[in-house]
Amino acid sequence: MIAIPEESLRRPAIYRLPHDCQGKVRRVSDAITRAIERHGPEQVCRVLSDMLTPERVARIDAVLAARLASVITVVEDTYDPHNAAATIRTTEAIGLMELHAIEPGDRYPVAPGVTRGAHKWIDLVRWRSHVDAIDALHARGFKVYATAPDATHSIDDVDVTTPIAIAFGNEHDGLRPETIAACDGAVVVPMYGFSESFNLSVTVALAMSRIAARRRAAIGALGDLEHEQKEILRARWFALKIRGVDGVLERLLP
Repeated sequence: MIAIPEESLRRPAIYRLPHDCQGKVRRVSDAITRAIERHGPEQVCRVLSDMLTPERVARIDAVLAARLASVITVVEDTYDPHNAAATIRTTEAIGLMELHAIEPGDRYPVAPGVTRGAHKWIDLVRWRSHVDAIDALHARGFKVYATAPDATHSIDDVDVTTPIAIAFGNEHDGLRPETIAACDGAVVVPMYGFSESFNLSVTVALAMSRIAARRRAAIGALGDLEHEQKEILRARWFALKIRGVDGVLERLLP
């Protein structure tokens, strides 16, 4: 495992944050990553394209065109497996690129039966410290907003003209006070009934779908991936759709 430079944070899918890295991003070596780095994403797509149907390739390209890297979901201390997995699925379905999990205690659980494979298509970035997570997002130009029931701004009026991350707390206690204090502000998800709160996964779905829609309107496009990001992701997604792709890549791209 070798450390990678800060600017490489903008290359999605190739990089992951292991649970014990405590905020230090490191490269995960696998057959797909090595093939892309050695031969280039265009070459990987070329050798794999005949193994995919035209409909599948078109679907991948359509999802890539709508991928949004400038809106990020952040969750803290989420221990309910169903809610955690549903949050991953929602984040990917909205078309976002990353979900950041702050894990001061238990590891953020991923239940494949609930995510229904969605965890393969986004970057799940793990942090031990809320300070490290928020500082890293600030360094990338993101404004980070906490969700809080007494916030003066709502998801419908918060500024989305710059990259934005929204942080959500766990099912019982919400965000910790120190995490809220470290954010740039707080937003509320409007409610009009007697219930005091939404379920966590519902809150994420309501808030992030609205924030993503407003961000897309602000930039005038469905997605905002740079060309290099799209090419790398396209190659990786081609590979993820092929059974036994490690052996295929080793055979076709020795």
